[in-house]
Amino acid sequence: MAVYKMIIDEAKERMGKSRDAYKREMVSLRAGRANPQILDRVMVDYYGTATPLNQMGNISAPEPRMLLISLWDTKAISLVEKAILKSDLGLNPSNDGRVIRLLVPELNEERRKELTKVVRKSAEEAKVACRNIRRDAMEQIKKGKKDGELTEDDQRKAEDELQKVTDAAIKEVDKISSEKEKEIMSV
Repeated sequence: MAVYKMIIDEAKERMGKSRDAYKREMVSLRAGRANPQILDRVMVDYYGTATPLNQMGNISAPEPRMLLISLWDTKAISLVEKAILKSDLGLNPSNDGRVIRLLVPELNEERRKELTKVVRKSAEEAKVACRNIRRDAMEQIKKGKKDGELTEDDQRKAEDELQKVTDAAIKEVDKISSEKEKEIMSV
C-alpha cells in the first residue's frame, strides 16, 4: 500500500517541478508590457563570471512600457548593455551614465501570433514532460506488481490515482498557457 503512495507522491512532485519550470518560462516571455522578470534570463560577463542581471542592480518598471535598471556598479553599464543586446529579447538599451532604460515596444499582430505559437509549443513540451513522468511511474507500479509488492487492486488504484495527478498537472499547464495567450493577444 505505502509503496504505490511513494511512487505517486514522487510523480506528483516531479510534475509540479515541470509545471513550475513552465510557469517561470512564461513569466520571462515578453508580452508587450514592461515586466522586470523578462530580464531574469539575461547573463552578464562580469569580471569573467557569468552573472544574472537581476543580481547586479535593481530592476523596476516605472512606466507600463519602460524598464529601469539601476546598477550597483555603474562601471558595468556597457557590459549590461552588451548582454541585453545579445539576448533574444529584442530590446535596445539606452543609458545616461547612471541608469539603463529599456523601452518595451508595442507588439504588432504578427509578433503576437509568433509569441502564442511559442507559448503553445512550450505548453506541449511541459505536457510531454508530465506524460513521461506518468510513464516512468506506471513502469514502477507494474514492476511493484510483478515483484509482489503490490496486489492487483493496489495496482489498479495506483494507476487511477496517477492518471488523476497527471490530468490535474496537464490542466494546470493549459490554464497557465491560456492566461499567457490572453495576455499576449490583449492590446
